[in-house]
Amino acid sequence: MTRPAETRQRIIAAVLRIIGDDGVAGVTNRRIAQEAGVSLGSVTYHFATQQDLLRESLRHFVTEETKRFGDLAKENRTECADLDQVADIVGQVADATGSDSERIAPYELYLHAGRDPELRAAAAECFAAYDELAATVLSAIGVKDADQVASAVVAMVMGLKLRALATGSGTDDLVNGLVVIAKGALKE
Repeated sequence: MTRPAETRQRIIAAVLRIIGDDGVAGVTNRRIAQEAGVSLGSVTYHFATQQDLLRESLRHFVTEETKRFGDLAKENRTECADLDQVADIVGQVADATGSDSERIAPYELYLHAGRDPELRAAAAECFAAYDELAATVLSAIGVKDADQVASAVVAMVMGLKLRALATGSGTDDLVNGLVVIAKGALKE
């Protein structure tokens, strides 16, 4: 028998896959139940409303991303001695992201957070983790005022990741853009 926590995780994972495949509009309780391999009643038992589902899916993603990027920041706090190492790490992270569906779902949820004030706190938490990682890495390579530069770097990375998703291009633009910004910040 599946435990409630496992069922809840399967439902959230299904929601994220559906959002990645068909957007927020594709999320229906029947489809979630089918995708998660649970009963329709389980979906409504664990999540009273669609808003609850979306909010918890974003929070789950945020928790995983925050942990992933926090761990990455800790691992690389002293290892990012130069810009080439930073570019290599960014390239690895960008390439390691899963399928298109897994890469699209967060953007869908961030856009939905723009429409739903209840999701904004969870989105802000995720961006704060991105900013912290960027500031840590930028500081390690000697960028002054890394905290101020970090959000611009994160915005550029997110924009270039979105561009890669939309055009099917690789991560070279992302890595090259980061190098250009970091070189400019190092000159100050």
